[in-house]
Amino acid sequence: MTHLNIWVALGVMVSTASTDAVYVLFNGAVSSRLRIRAASWSSIWYLLSAFAVVSYTKNPVYVLFAAAGSWFGAFGAVTWLKRTDARTALGP
Repeated sequence: MTHLNIWVALGVMVSTASTDAVYVLFNGAVSSRLRIRAASWSSIWYLLSAFAVVSYTKNPVYVLFAAAGSWFGAFGAVTWLKRTDARTALGP
């Protein structure tokens, strides 16, 4: 196993967290049939995923950090969407 760089590991985690958050927002835009928003989120999604893929393919240990970042990103984005839905349901 090669040397583990904590900064790259944290970068992978943040990158995958961001990637999954954007993926959740992309799916929300698709579900709402918002074409421009969905296309924009899709572009950002692919740009963010590039760092994680390039980084952890050199050392498989980074996959664990990618998985953790993915979980936190999706959880955070869905939590944010759920709060937004709750505020919308209450009305002005």
